[in-house]
Amino acid sequence: MIVPKLFKQSISAVMVMLALSTSCSKKNVSISKNADANNRFKVIGYLPNRTDLVAAANQVDFAKITHLYIAFINPDSLGNLTGTENLKEVAALAHAKNVRIMASIGGGGAPKYYPSFLIGEKKNKLINDLVNLAVDTNLDGIDVDLEGDLIDANYENFVVDLAAALRQKNKMITAAIATVYKTQFTDKALAQFDFVNIMSYDRTGPWRPDKPGPHAPYSMAEEDLNYWLETRKIPKEKLTLGVPFYGYGFGGTAPESMSYKNILRQYPDSVNQDQMHLNGGMVYYNGLPTIHKKTELAKEKVSGVMIWQLMQDSTGVKSLLGEIDGVVKGK
Repeated sequence: MIVPKLFKQSISAVMVMLALSTSCSKKNVSISKNADANNRFKVIGYLPNRTDLVAAANQVDFAKITHLYIAFINPDSLGNLTGTENLKEVAALAHAKNVRIMASIGGGGAPKYYPSFLIGEKKNKLINDLVNLAVDTNLDGIDVDLEGDLIDANYENFVVDLAAALRQKNKMITAAIATVYKTQFTDKALAQFDFVNIMSYDRTGPWRPDKPGPHAPYSMAEEDLNYWLETRKIPKEKLTLGVPFYGYGFGGTAPESMSYKNILRQYPDSVNQDQMHLNGGMVYYNGLPTIHKKTELAKEKVSGVMIWQLMQDSTGVKSLLGEIDGVVKGK
């Protein structure tokens, strides 16, 4: 996401989440049957939207992914979508490699005025603009990554209307969801999506300095999958497991956020670990063995993996995407 993941959850949002009831619906969720027609195991990679988007897209190893998500496309305060200039060219790149492409809205750093775009005429305009964007730039659909306080009383109606409008144009709709917001997602809202991607990371971070430790342990992946599969009854073919290509630092002068690529640039031998000492503190991330194990778990339990985000990866034998690809293809 354009801002580092550490901004995904403001301290106030975390307090709201802690105050939420732990009760949850156990009704069967029937995600839309207008689902991904491609039955390949999904490997979904987010790519930050920026001025050099085309150059960044040309660095993507399309042979190792099935879906490319551009993050983010959001309205400005006047309701006009921004950052759309290069989407058509990148869509052509993706489609030439048999990769589907989506524009993702929202994000952890979504504008504070966003709630006003989920209701009334602003909602209607946003939906119309998103559908037109998908059609005009030849995207395969829209990904909804609304988080925290944006999963409000208007979220369900927004995604119902957006899904209906997209399907009229034969476009997909997916979502990024986090278990920490589980009570905010209604079954009806979840049922609108062709599939949902579980953000199984950010259990802790710089916003919780009193809770240092791994932000995306393997145990979290197991717990997240169990909740969405067993408690919320979402079919496995409609779920993917999200994995991080970044780490968080605690203590000393360790950096708050650090890409896997930069971790290895400084400490090349850290590839098989999930933590390292740095500047009197500790940085926690996922190394090759954990990414391998999580991908095996996803192959067993669900229909894909999702990556935040592709530009944070290393290269060659140290590439996390390469490790995922090896598990997926049985190498």
